[in-house]
Amino acid sequence: MKHLIRKCIACGAYTLKQVCPKCGKPTQDPHPPKYSPDDKYVRYRVVERYESDKDYK
Repeated sequence: MKHLIRKCIACGAYTLKQVCPKCGKPTQDPHPPKYSPDDKYVRYRVVERYESDKDYK
């Protein structure tokens, strides 16, 4: 099932559109992906998360 509601990365507003109507920035799905113990891509997501956290520090 695809989620309809989206959240703006920049201003935090919720919308149904791909682009925020308030600030014009892209939106993302606010729901986390489903957890599966058989997930074969978890290693890539964890590495991506830690690499993106380094950019903020």
